[in-house]
Amino acid sequence: MLEQVVWGNTVENWGISVIIILGTIALTKIVSLFNKKILYRITRKTENKLDDIIYDSLESPILFGMMLLGIWIAFHRLAFSEQLVNAVNGAYRILVVLNVTWFFARLSNSLIDVYGTHPSDSSSRAKKQTAKMMPIIKRGVLILVWIIGAITALSHVGVNISALLGTLGIGGIAFALAAQDTVKSIFGAFTILTDRPFNIGDTVRIDSHEGTIIDVGIRSTKMRNYDKRIITFPNYKIMDASIVNISAEPMRRVVTKLGLTYDTTPEQMQQALELLRAIPAKVENASSKEVLANFTEFADSALVITFTFFIEKKGNNQKVTSDVYMEVLKAFNQAGLNFAFPTQTLYIDKGDA
Repeated sequence: MLEQVVWGNTVENWGISVIIILGTIALTKIVSLFNKKILYRITRKTENKLDDIIYDSLESPILFGMMLLGIWIAFHRLAFSEQLVNAVNGAYRILVVLNVTWFFARLSNSLIDVYGTHPSDSSSRAKKQTAKMMPIIKRGVLILVWIIGAITALSHVGVNISALLGTLGIGGIAFALAAQDTVKSIFGAFTILTDRPFNIGDTVRIDSHEGTIIDVGIRSTKMRNYDKRIITFPNYKIMDASIVNISAEPMRRVVTKLGLTYDTTPEQMQQALELLRAIPAKVENASSKEVLANFTEFADSALVITFTFFIEKKGNNQKVTSDVYMEVLKAFNQAGLNFAFPTQTLYIDKGDA
């Protein structure tokens, strides 16, 4: 009975091949159990995360590779037509390459998950923005890995890659022309992630627009301006724009000009300068450092003082400015210093009456 021929092979050979496949299945179960009971616990006890990543990435591809090897051995024990053998060999080479590609895809995915969040960042908003961009990066890396794997697999079965790429290139050019703005915006998203000119929640000025960044997407970035309106910028335009990150500045400078009347004496002018230099120290969140007050101009109807002070980052710009100006008004009124307003003096020559 064992010598009986079925489909070109004896029953004995068929039975041995089946036993090899069943043995391979049993062996993969044993290896999987060993991994979960022994290796998994060992890798989780170490402080290094790299061994955990390698274990998670290798486990499934290794088990699948063992199955491929068992089926390969079982198949090549049997006699088949040359055409079928060549077809199976080609399929086997493709599966082996795709299995290796699967490992690298899982490895890159795990590396990005573990090391891609930049735990050293001190800004929670920076972490949120990085976490928001991680799916984009992961998707792009996975697509690249699988494209390389697919091209390698096709080259192993005799496909002319150059001719294939040439054919795809014609369609790719047409697609690129139609979607060039979208592609540029996607690259713009990566540029924003890597260069980090701003984070979500920062107040920035992009060209002539100023407001708070509320979202950074694959194609566009959204800003809420001071009128509570949302402005959407394509990411590729942000790459070419001039960006001022207002939230990143340590302090906000305020420069204002005050005019005193022409009947102000030199002593009163000196008093005014001293009063101005002392005022920021009296106002909460106004910096007492680098305060400048100088007599800078003889204008048409006023003696002009240029007053410069800084607002600390934690302070509200409008409130602090208002408080400083209120202190200036009180101090000048108490000192009897008069603010100038546009006046004109006319001299009439009566001639000989």
